[in-house]
Amino acid sequence: MPDRRNPRTMGRATAAIYQGGLNGSVYGEIAVPIFQTSTFGFPSAEAGADRFSGKEQGFIYTRMGNPTIKALEQCVAALEEGAVGHAAATGMAAIAAVFLGLLGQGDHLLAGDCLYGPTHVIIARELPRFGISATFVDTADPDQVAAAIRPNTRLLFLETPANPSLKITDLAAMARITRARQVILAVDNTFATPHLQRPLTLGADVVIHSLTKALNGHSDVIGGMIVVNDDDISKKVKRFLTLFGGTMDPHQGWLILRGVRTLALRVEKACANAGKLAAFLEKHPQVDWVAYPGLPHHPGHDIAKKQMDGFGTIVCFGVKGGGETGRK
Repeated sequence: MPDRRNPRTMGRATAAIYQGGLNGSVYGEIAVPIFQTSTFGFPSAEAGADRFSGKEQGFIYTRMGNPTIKALEQCVAALEEGAVGHAAATGMAAIAAVFLGLLGQGDHLLAGDCLYGPTHVIIARELPRFGISATFVDTADPDQVAAAIRPNTRLLFLETPANPSLKITDLAAMARITRARQVILAVDNTFATPHLQRPLTLGADVVIHSLTKALNGHSDVIGGMIVVNDDDISKKVKRFLTLFGGTMDPHQGWLILRGVRTLALRVEKACANAGKLAAFLEKHPQVDWVAYPGLPHHPGHDIAKKQMDGFGTIVCFGVKGGGETGRK
């Protein structure tokens, strides 16, 4: 029988169900409850002082930590095979915490040239206001990435599969480059989910998720997550989230954790459907092109086959005649 305390001894579908329970609860509940509270009491003034000073572990204020949210953080971190997770109010709050928690004035950021639109806007328009410069590179070309690193480059940020092009980046190759130059590698793993890909095991330092998408899976709540192994990185992103208030609400966390429990079933079915849809669209007379990593002609097919446990749930395609034809 698998050890429920160790996610590495069980399958990922099983880990999604069992990880993130409130071990040690006096009530022995099976489902994680909603701790819908802003503030936590202390048995004594001395105990309160010890918690605020860090001498004693415990909850103080939900912006700083909450049992329901902690359960979600533990679950997603276990699925990513990471040490610690930090939940955020949205995926963009998680991305902002990584950028502004790890970068400062005078630092340089490398970013993939295909990113979620709001992420691109933050990098191109907002970070320069803080004195942080950025360069967009084709992360499918390791030589281009290596050549773009400067003495003040602190972070490489990318998505794979990328939104919306489904570009695939070789994460192990990126990790070799960044580690040799002491650059932090951060990967947005939203499209893949930890069920299909675990960037930390391939050399990444930071994994980011929009929990709004597949991990929640019900289109009824938004959220973000950061998963890391390094203690220094963990403290910096946690500090930013706590001080700037980009933290998650307990009910929000409970809804997302409920969704994560069925992640494996949903992702596997969606992957199967995506593969069939891509094959169908390839043969459709009104379709001009199809992008799906599972298709043999996709430029990232071999890399996806190597570093993913499936080709993803998203298919991108264009119709002949462009936008006007598509609107018809």
